[in-house]
Amino acid sequence: MLTATRLRVVACAIACWVTLPIAAAGAERPLTLDEALRLGVEKSEGIQIERHGLAAATAAARGARGAYDPVLELGGGWTKSTEPSNSAYSTPLAPEIESSEVGVAIRQLLPTGGAVSLHGRGVHETTDAGFALLSPADATRLGVELRQPLLRGLAIDEARLSTRVTRADRRGASASLDRALNETAASVEQTYWALAAARLEVSVRDEAVRLAEAQLEQTRARVESGTEPETEYAQPRAEIERRRGELLAARETVARTQNALKLLILGDSDRQAWREDIVPTDSIGVAVTTVDIEALLQGALATRPELGAVQSLLERRRAESAFTRSAALPGLDAVLSNDRIGLAGIALVLDLPILNRTARSAADVARNAERQAEAELSRVRKTIRAEVLDAAVTLETASQRIEAALAGLEAAQVQLAAENDRYAAGRSITFLVLTRQNDLSRARLDQISALADYRKARSEMARVTGSRIAGIRPDDSGD
Repeated sequence: MLTATRLRVVACAIACWVTLPIAAAGAERPLTLDEALRLGVEKSEGIQIERHGLAAATAAARGARGAYDPVLELGGGWTKSTEPSNSAYSTPLAPEIESSEVGVAIRQLLPTGGAVSLHGRGVHETTDAGFALLSPADATRLGVELRQPLLRGLAIDEARLSTRVTRADRRGASASLDRALNETAASVEQTYWALAAARLEVSVRDEAVRLAEAQLEQTRARVESGTEPETEYAQPRAEIERRRGELLAARETVARTQNALKLLILGDSDRQAWREDIVPTDSIGVAVTTVDIEALLQGALATRPELGAVQSLLERRRAESAFTRSAALPGLDAVLSNDRIGLAGIALVLDLPILNRTARSAADVARNAERQAEAELSRVRKTIRAEVLDAAVTLETASQRIEAALAGLEAAQVQLAAENDRYAAGRSITFLVLTRQNDLSRARLDQISALADYRKARSEMARVTGSRIAGIRPDDSGD
């Protein structure tokens, strides 16, 4: 582990590199990591797509519960008929009958799979038949009926299936949104640190060019004084051009990495921001910390959105399997009815399909789909465990590289200072000084790489454990 003193050395060294000039193509835009994450969440089209998907799934779940809304049914009719009578006592021989009728019913689906209905009916009738006791005559009827499945449809019916399926789909949509948030945050953070490291590399490359130019001036002074031949110009001149080539390549890397970050955090309408140079303001330096692998594993298995997506699929498959098993049973319904004139009754209705191969096959299909979902859940859990362990190894390796890079940097600084002293005393040559300068540049680049990799490793650990989701999830994403 790094000591506090050595961490201060790292911070000071990085601060010095950041102050070195970097060629800018446009106006600079300082950006913190928190700002980058906020913009990434706001501007990501993938997150917007998942949010709309969640809103649609929420509406579908709300609509599925509408199956339990009461249904009001109104009906009415009017008839007029003239029918000859085959009776000697009928006067006239073809009496005219006119009737009007109105009916109302309220039906309610029950959570048990049954249904209850309250119905009423009224009839008004007139006739010119001579033997009719009353004309006009009115009749009304009011009753209630309950129909309850006893086998098929008792445990689950289409309404309860739809409710469970849409609820599972909504959980799956929520997990998909969390996964998009998790992946976007990880991409933004890792690209942010890649840009910070790339800009530091430009600083190191630029300083290397200036050191080579300073060495060329010292060589020129020695050549002019006659202590060295003119052929000594070749070495520093060639080294300057080589280092300039590396500087140009480093600047191209900055531009490409910056564009990758812009792609993650800017929208199509942010035209001015696309032309600005992003300057990460958060320091790449970081204090190394230890991790509790067991706690990380438990957290990942509790919060990873991939598990939520598979669990929602399993919930859906279980509902479908339960429905198909119920559909394979014989139909047996109990019907109870009663009305205001005292007519009451109870009946049993049996529906017994012969062979019932379609329903049995559907039950087998649903059962195998449920087992597939269970196997997929097990596979995802194992994958998450492996990812957490891999991320822990990467994090530990990156922390050890920081220690090794710091030691190498300190050694390279000492070696260059000693070589400069020997060169000033006439006991060294230009080639050795340039070699020590290259060693120092490589040591600084190794340290930048180690620090950036440690930052990226921490970001990857946050991704594989799902620990960052709660802090970036929009407040309205669960509506």
